[in-house]
Amino acid sequence: MTTLHVIAHSPFGDERLASCLRLLGPQDALLLCGDATYALKAGSEPFAALQAANLGERLFALAEDLQARALENPLAKAVDYAAFVELSLHHDKVNSWL
Repeated sequence: MTTLHVIAHSPFGDERLASCLRLLGPQDALLLCGDATYALKAGSEPFAALQAANLGERLFALAEDLQARALENPLAKAVDYAAFVELSLHHDKVNSWL
């Protein structure tokens, strides 16, 4: 059973991202949105954790949120809301880390 994990909170305020990365299965995907996109800030601890997780084609970020925060995106595939819906339908479950 595949899961799309969605994180919207800043990785600098709590441990949601670290906890999610520990629980990700080999077929699961991760979507960063809102302040969670700050995890893609090069040189940061969350960025290093995402690199170490080696998610490849399973790491996504909402393009709108990347643009709003002027973030470059070397790791995650930028997606729009329509692609977010497609990801949700592609996976068996969606887990929002509230």
